[in-house]
Amino acid sequence: MEGGSSGNELQSIQDAIRSSDVVETRIELLKKLGDLKIREKSELASLAECLTCILNSAILQVAAKHLESDISNCLAHFLALGTKASIWCGKHLKMTLMSTEESQDEEHDNLFFQLFLDLLSFSGASFSALARYPVCFDKFAVDMVETFFDEELSLIKDSLSEIKRIQSFVSSEVVVKITQDVIDAVIRLCGAYARAFNWESWDEKFERDKTDVDVEGANNMNHVINVTKCTIEKLCEMGIIAANNGGSLVPILNLSWKGVVTLLQLGDGVLATKVNVADIILNLISLVNESLRRSAEAWSSSLKENISVTEARKAFLPVKFYLINAVKISSLYPYQAYLVQSEITKCILMMSTLKISLSSEKLLKTASDVFTELLEKTSLDLLIALLNSVQVKWELKVEILDSLFSEGICTNSMAGDLSKMNSLVEIFSTCGEALPGERTLLLGRVSLFLSFLRFSLDLDDDVKLGISGKLGWFLDMLVDEDVYSSILFLQVPVLYGSGKTVEVVWQPMFSALLNALQIFMLVVSSSPAWRELESFLLENLFHPHLLCWEIIMELWCFMVRHAESGMVSGIAGKLCSLLKLVASSESVFVAGSALRKVARSISIILTFGAQSMVDQVYMAIVRDEGTQLSSVMRLALFMEGFPLNLLSDKMKRIATQRIITDYCAFIENFDEKSMRSLDCGVFGAPVFALSASLQSLQISTSDINVKTLKFLVAIIHNYRVCADKLMKDQHCLAHMDIKETDESSKISALWDLYHMLLGDRHWAFIHWQLQHLDTFLLGQIAISSGDSFPRMQRFHMIWLLEMRQVWSDLCLSLSLQQNDQPSSNELPDKFLTTFSRLEDEIAQLVGLAGSD
Repeated sequence: MEGGSSGNELQSIQDAIRSSDVVETRIELLKKLGDLKIREKSELASLAECLTCILNSAILQVAAKHLESDISNCLAHFLALGTKASIWCGKHLKMTLMSTEESQDEEHDNLFFQLFLDLLSFSGASFSALARYPVCFDKFAVDMVETFFDEELSLIKDSLSEIKRIQSFVSSEVVVKITQDVIDAVIRLCGAYARAFNWESWDEKFERDKTDVDVEGANNMNHVINVTKCTIEKLCEMGIIAANNGGSLVPILNLSWKGVVTLLQLGDGVLATKVNVADIILNLISLVNESLRRSAEAWSSSLKENISVTEARKAFLPVKFYLINAVKISSLYPYQAYLVQSEITKCILMMSTLKISLSSEKLLKTASDVFTELLEKTSLDLLIALLNSVQVKWELKVEILDSLFSEGICTNSMAGDLSKMNSLVEIFSTCGEALPGERTLLLGRVSLFLSFLRFSLDLDDDVKLGISGKLGWFLDMLVDEDVYSSILFLQVPVLYGSGKTVEVVWQPMFSALLNALQIFMLVVSSSPAWRELESFLLENLFHPHLLCWEIIMELWCFMVRHAESGMVSGIAGKLCSLLKLVASSESVFVAGSALRKVARSISIILTFGAQSMVDQVYMAIVRDEGTQLSSVMRLALFMEGFPLNLLSDKMKRIATQRIITDYCAFIENFDEKSMRSLDCGVFGAPVFALSASLQSLQISTSDINVKTLKFLVAIIHNYRVCADKLMKDQHCLAHMDIKETDESSKISALWDLYHMLLGDRHWAFIHWQLQHLDTFLLGQIAISSGDSFPRMQRFHMIWLLEMRQVWSDLCLSLSLQQNDQPSSNELPDKFLTTFSRLEDEIAQLVGLAGSD
């Protein structure tokens, strides 16, 4: 009716609907109701009561039309209609889908799914209508609203889980589009409800509620919390369903998880007391793991060509989406994220290991590129959200870092060769309780640590301090044979830049490692972590592993190149103090001593330092001129390549003059008497100093040639009459305790050595052997006193055979060389004496064996 309707006409139509048993007649009457212009609240209430009597698409269409009117006094009736319709549709949806295709009635299916779509549209309109009214309901209305939320969202969730079967009857795009509208309306409604309250007063109102004061305010807040909690939980379920089905549900995937994040931001954190945020984060982590596992399985099975950028992005973009939402939620509720930190760290470690594995496969390098661009920083942000939070105590942050990087993680790990990890799926098989002990993830831990260093600018000062404390662990991991080889030979993609200006560059892992450490040095240079880093560098100047020592030296050189003058001066002072601490006259000529190691490190560092730093170190060493300690340190530095050529001109002249003066004074006073009377620990220091500095300084040799010749003559003369028994014993190996056994590798090597020397047929070797053969035999007899006779006999017989082989050559050598040698009878006499002793011992052993 066009011009309007009276209350009598409305009542007449309602009576006719109730009295009619013919469906078609009721539908026609319902259409007439839709044409009525109803404005009075009382008439709308009467209409709403009539509509709940039977379910039909026409009823839903009429109800949806009048939702735009003022229904404040009959809102519960409209919600009751929606709730009733949702329950009915939910049951019939399951029954319809359970029926076989042959037994289905096409007309029935068409009518049902049209009703289903109409119900979804009505639900969206109902949620929009609720947003127009304040949150102030009686108990009945509150219960009705909460039930309506639960039933409508449950129906949507069920329909999404069956979307592949539903699309046989109705277009999935249509269902998804209407569902999006409903979800969007629900999210906006929850936002409107939450903004209607001052959540800072929640605790106060809760306390008043206990004393029956302001009950209405507390109840309304509870109502908002309940409907928001219900929405968040249903959206999480929808997000998981959409993630598992993909395809046409991608819009639902995006909207549902974004809705979860939006709703969790409401209520100033009050929702965290009602919603299980930790489970939500776990769901997102599970989606990450599952998505990566599927990709790894697909690429591990039958990969015959390079993965394209498009395919890699298709695999990793959903993972990035899950991680972004997990990061947002963890930033909002960091303590709840800490409750599942074990699962988070396992996930991030698995991703870091996956990146390394992709990098090592030729056909997967493009995938590694895309992985680095999309996921490396985002995955790290998830951990940073926990570590940077003020809500997480320092002790808990330390626990997280220890779970990732600690001394005991890999020492008792399961055996395995990282280089043989050719299956990507193996990475995911380790994500169980035994994860921290798996060697499979060892390279992943190292790579993750490098990511922390590279992006340390995003870390708070306390986290930087914690990472600095793990640098020692990092060096220990590099010594592992598999990590060591990977660091040297593996090429990895490295992410540079931020935001939209990121760039992925392939680098040797060793270069990436040095670059990450250098970035970390720059970042912490003005933070409390600098002291920890400086101590780490000083302590590892003595690191026994070559690779680690090279890394430490690179960092020292980087520091002196780029640090401010004040810091460089302080570094120079500390290095000089360390040199003085380890200086001793006994160690200056021992190449592997602590003194020489520190001197070598200082010399290398100064090569990259400013001239002022070189002058400072030199002045610090020669400040106590004339003392033995100063001479020892100066000699050690010179022997290890101290850059004298980098001294300032004035200091260079002083150093040159001092070296020549000391050398000339030493030569002029050099004789046998002085050599015996001086301390042998630093004797000859001026000579070594001059020799070491000739390459660095332009020293004219014309003035020292004559003195040098005199010195050499004296050295040769003293060498001929010198008898350094200790050194000879050491060279003869007579001091070694070696037990003769068939399995001993030492005794086999010793026989090979003596056989080689004696086989050379040189009189000097033979003379040297015979001179100390007695000592060696006595030691071996004492050691082998408990051995059996055959073993001792074999020992001596070997010597007898060797000596007989060289006898003829020995006599010939003595006859040809009579100058500057022992007397002609000395060596044969010694030879015969040794022969006689060996034969006597063998005879004695034979007699003992016979008596036994």
